[in-house]
Amino acid sequence: MPFPSKLFVPILAGATLRDRVVACAGALAGIGLTGLLSALLLGHGAASPLLVAPMGASAVLLFAVPASPLAQPWSIVGGNVVSALVGVAVGRLLPDPMLAAGVAVALAIGAMSLARCLHPPGGAAALTAILGGPAVTDAGFLFPLVPVGLNALVLVAFGWLFHKLARRSYPHVAASPPASAHGTRDAPPQARMGLQAGDIDGALADLGETFDIDRADLARLLRQAELRALRRASGDLATADIMSRDVIAVREDADPATARTLLLKHGVRTLPVVDGTDRVVGTVGLRELFGPGARVGEVMSDGPTIGPTQPAGLLVAALTDGRTHAVTVVDGERRILGIVTQTDLLAALARNAAAAGPVTASRAAA
Repeated sequence: MPFPSKLFVPILAGATLRDRVVACAGALAGIGLTGLLSALLLGHGAASPLLVAPMGASAVLLFAVPASPLAQPWSIVGGNVVSALVGVAVGRLLPDPMLAAGVAVALAIGAMSLARCLHPPGGAAALTAILGGPAVTDAGFLFPLVPVGLNALVLVAFGWLFHKLARRSYPHVAASPPASAHGTRDAPPQARMGLQAGDIDGALADLGETFDIDRADLARLLRQAELRALRRASGDLATADIMSRDVIAVREDADPATARTLLLKHGVRTLPVVDGTDRVVGTVGLRELFGPGARVGEVMSDGPTIGPTQPAGLLVAALTDGRTHAVTVVDGERRILGIVTQTDLLAALARNAAAAGPVTASRAAA
């Protein structure tokens, strides 16, 4: 029988070998430092039993899946402290440890849910409060704060520093949904079609399951998947295939009046800005030209650029953000080869859709 190698494939979406190595290094340093500092602050030896076991499970979440809602600072600190507090209280009310253990874990889940700090290791913290032995019993209601709260605070503080040094976002902040760039109540262009917030809520209700991902992150993931599907549908279409080649540009040392004249004369909304060596250094439109500045280079913005062989589908995200009207196509030395406007991209996508033909009943059934 062949070796079941699929059993050892990571089940976490997006996980890489580098991520796992970083997680191991973080857990090594985080647990070691938490134990050391707790021992020093509490006046115990380095092998102090007051480094509680649930911190090991908290470290797995903190360093392996830092974007999880279950791994955020309040989840780690609040989940462990609240659960330990529940465990101590139940232990005093119910003398039978087996009964107390079940009740403590059940009530810990409820308490964490109400406090919005659900954290799986909290179940272990509640159990530790019941089955931890004389050291825990003697500590009483101090146990949820010292060592549990102290351990959790030190671990989270180190996790924040570690992820900052590793250039990871922690605490994780879910991306804000796209908003109108024009100050109106209309949804932005990329949010008017495709998946809507109600679709996501409805799908979650249909499945009837709880997923370990923030709802905003889920929406961002699905939007990105839609963009990738659109790029795939555009096939081998490259930016060079749809770009305008006779590009009107303006020098960065030109005065704003010259740039305004060019925009109005040629009926365009954006001009690439070039330096003295004809390399692209930015873009300028009427919005920027209303700002103060004696030269175009003082008011220009950092306009997006793309290579000529890049898939045209990559332009969708930039040209539907509500702010960008054109993307400059440049060579390896940032010299202008062409420009792709919203109109260019729309015409290309419409042509591709027309070439694909209408969806017949037989194709739809397939």
